[in-house]
Amino acid sequence: MYAIRARLRALRGDRGVTTAEYAVCMLVGVGFAGLLLKVLTSDGTRLALTNLIGRALA
Repeated sequence: MYAIRARLRALRGDRGVTTAEYAVCMLVGVGFAGLLLKVLTSDGTRLALTNLIGRALA
């Protein structure tokens, strides 16, 4: 019975860890999306994509 109580007490100590991991992953995802948006809307990328599409349609 003592082993079960000790295990339950140890599990209770990790409360909120999942939420913190979720928050960190969300921040990383938002940061990556912002970086991708910045790259895709830059003049160089826009020109490269326009040229690529133009060559594909020609």
